[in-house]
Amino acid sequence: MFIDYAKIYVKAGNGGNGVVSFRREKFVPRGGPDGGNGGNGGNVILKADAQLTTLLDFHYRKHYKAERGEHGQGSNKTGRSGKDIIIRVPCGTLVKDAETNSVLADLVENGQEFIAARGGKGGRGNAAFATSTNQAPRIAEPGEKGEERTLILELKLLADVGLVGFPNVGKSTLLATISAAHPKIADYPFTTLEPVLGIVRYREYQSFVVADIPGLIEGSHEGKGLGIQFLKHIERTRVLAILVSSETKDLRDDVKILMHELRSFNPILARKPRLIVITKTDLVDQKTVAKLVRSAKLLKLTAIPISAVQNEGITELLDAFWDKLHKARRGGRANSLSG
Repeated sequence: MFIDYAKIYVKAGNGGNGVVSFRREKFVPRGGPDGGNGGNGGNVILKADAQLTTLLDFHYRKHYKAERGEHGQGSNKTGRSGKDIIIRVPCGTLVKDAETNSVLADLVENGQEFIAARGGKGGRGNAAFATSTNQAPRIAEPGEKGEERTLILELKLLADVGLVGFPNVGKSTLLATISAAHPKIADYPFTTLEPVLGIVRYREYQSFVVADIPGLIEGSHEGKGLGIQFLKHIERTRVLAILVSSETKDLRDDVKILMHELRSFNPILARKPRLIVITKTDLVDQKTVAKLVRSAKLLKLTAIPISAVQNEGITELLDAFWDKLHKARRGGRANSLSG
């Protein structure tokens, strides 16, 4: 099951208390203070793991608590620090504070970590308070409390190309054709009920990731259909592939509606590199296909006609994807250098 939202409570360990103790040995009736410090509490750490693809685990466990530090002991013995607790999340997980809704971390890279709650510092024992004027202090510090907070976890898939289109335009069929993914395919709207990722092998030793999200309808950005639940999953994509069925009545109108939905959800989506994929060309004649390509040119967009069922136009489409990705990656590096 694909789950992309979770709310969890995390609590770091409290620090151990410092202790009041004095050295007591034979022939040393008035030994000095030897109370040790308390150990530090454990942290709660979130760690991105490329092996995970969903937040499903957090629907079964919602509370996470790190170990507390042990109290100090006599003979200047410091208490053992509490163990950190590491919570593994999928790459692409956005971490928010549930109270303020502010973004705390964006865990994108495999192995990236974020300390969600810091453990409390151990208190000092009375040995730490000894001075030349107070050689027998009878005070010690309690350990500090560990941080605690409620977090919201939002998963945004990491993909190079996002497939966007109305329901039943052939997105799942295309993904199944160009990758090893096995999305559900049927001839009715909303066959895809959750995002699906597929790795596309391109020529020799090259690959990129394509995401298929449930079909959009007019008003998706307002919550109609299934679109609002999944539009966020194409926010991280580098390139958008707008799929339009060759059976459409008006290609330009379809594209304008889809772009309006993307722009209304997040203006950044409308600025991403994109191309049009004209699907199901095996259902119409070549004259109709040529007319659709001309309509796309009026929008100043590249259009690639394909038939995933007959494997026609797929090579040209993958070449176009790769070209767009290469330019987008190069542009991203240039922007980072100029910034």
